[in-house]
Amino acid sequence: MASSFLLFLLIFLSVSSFILLSESQKTSKPNRFILQLQKDPKTKLYVTNIYKRTPSQKVPFVVDLNGRLLWVTCEKSYRSSTYHAPRCHSTQCSRADSHYCHICSTRDGPGCHNNTCGVMSMNPVTGLTAMSELAQDVLSIQSTQGSNPGPMVRVPQFLFTCAPSLLLQRGLPSTVQGVAGLGHSLISLPTQVTSHFSSAGFAPIFALCLAPKGVMFFGDSPYYMLPNVDITRPLSYTPLIISPQGEYYMEVKSIKINDKDVPIDTALLSINKQGVGGTKLSTINPYTILHHSIFKAVTQFFSKELSAIPQVKPVAPFGVCFKSKSIKKSRVGLEVPNIDLVLHDKHVMWRIYGANSIVEAAPGVSCLAFVDGGMDNNGASIIIGAYQMENNLVQFDKARSRLGFSSSLLFYKTSCNNFNFTAIP
Repeated sequence: MASSFLLFLLIFLSVSSFILLSESQKTSKPNRFILQLQKDPKTKLYVTNIYKRTPSQKVPFVVDLNGRLLWVTCEKSYRSSTYHAPRCHSTQCSRADSHYCHICSTRDGPGCHNNTCGVMSMNPVTGLTAMSELAQDVLSIQSTQGSNPGPMVRVPQFLFTCAPSLLLQRGLPSTVQGVAGLGHSLISLPTQVTSHFSSAGFAPIFALCLAPKGVMFFGDSPYYMLPNVDITRPLSYTPLIISPQGEYYMEVKSIKINDKDVPIDTALLSINKQGVGGTKLSTINPYTILHHSIFKAVTQFFSKELSAIPQVKPVAPFGVCFKSKSIKKSRVGLEVPNIDLVLHDKHVMWRIYGANSIVEAAPGVSCLAFVDGGMDNNGASIIIGAYQMENNLVQFDKARSRLGFSSSLLFYKTSCNNFNFTAIP
């Protein structure tokens, strides 16, 4: 009888331990990740360090919001015991939409194997492309509960391309080794992170908070900045539009300055059957680019509303500049007319305050931070640049097909520089 009781007790304790361990593992599964962003002062591009390879190594990448994949140069210093190049016609090739068998004439090594998948990689600044080898390796990313960094978590078979170093020769910061694409594709960084943790209920959402020392979030809200500010609370939403190329757009119906309508050709704001027009978001363009007719209307209207401030000779690439000391300062930059992008509903507006509309282009010279895009009718009529997104939380919620935007976080006595990157002990 005693032995039966002991056997029962042992079974009960074993089952209880298993249940507790299972519950512990469930609760410990990460539901958000972070990457620290730094603005390169020369190129004004955003750079993040991503841990890759075995043993793990920190690798700097330019962040490209609309890039379809992550590529890195492998010709000289790529060392990893877990590197693998998938064979032609494999499942991995299909995911990468690769229909080309890569052939390499030099000795085998990362980026150079025969009968592997060939994928085109691109320098997003110059537009230069090069055939590259599709590869797999370990990627590690830092988890978070929304307010502090947590443990590093591994994605063991992350797909990327090994690209030739010629892609780094122009336009990118000299310190980077590649480009991390966030666009809508099966092998972009957010898609692969979401896919790997989908069994844990990981949401297909990522968010940018650009600043000289900003942050990128993967996963759903909340996200916190010091001093304990949930920066998702002020979010407004508009439909997220994804182009056939996997680029991120939103619908702008009109533009207001000082609550007054700017007279523009609204046909340019719609995407036509050829995929031309509309409003795209970009981290590669430092400043917002406007189709020439929209640029002319906006700069003339803005200048009229700010007619009390003396204009000075424009500093390239800007078209309208003012004497800095004549403009008063406020909590959200210089006191200038607000610019409103009126979105899918007339009551939903992305307001651009002085901190995001005016830039000091030279000592004592402040310019309207918009650039003339010319009369080219081959792309978006408006490209929202990185400067206009700085210190704004911009959330790409692919689960709900919506774009969240906060307008300036400076109103909430915080900024995108204020994520607490001190790890919890």
